[in-house]
Amino acid sequence: MKINEINATPGARQTAYRKGRGQGTGNGKTAGRGHKGQNSRSGGGVRLGFEGGQMPLYRRLPKRGFNNKRFAMQYVEINVSDLEQFADGTTVDAAVLKESGIISLPKVNDGIKILGNGEISKKLKVIANAFTASARKKIEEAGGTAEEV
Repeated sequence: MKINEINATPGARQTAYRKGRGQGTGNGKTAGRGHKGQNSRSGGGVRLGFEGGQMPLYRRLPKRGFNNKRFAMQYVEINVSDLEQFADGTTVDAAVLKESGIISLPKVNDGIKILGNGEISKKLKVIANAFTASARKKIEEAGGTAEEV
């Protein structure tokens, strides 16, 4: 197959639909908008969320209490099993994790959190901003240290 032999999938390209070009086109005069009414006018229609005057959903639902999402700490989460690839006695911090490709983000938001998913058998010095209790326990049982920054 050559580039000049490629055709569009049938139905993918539709012919232009010219509105308001006389009655003979079958779409003249009102151009498919019908007679009168809000949607027949230029600039007509209603805004997003408008329900014809009925109290809109976003105003009917209760909005009470505090939501922590805006203020919550945003950690880059790494499992204990991801640390298994490092050699014994290695000091694992953000720079080492980024260099090894475990962290691919350009920016570590509020730091790194080590989660306790998986197993670790190597003695590592892990430096992170937060540890779960199970992660700290697994790292220390393997003979390593979990140091919070």
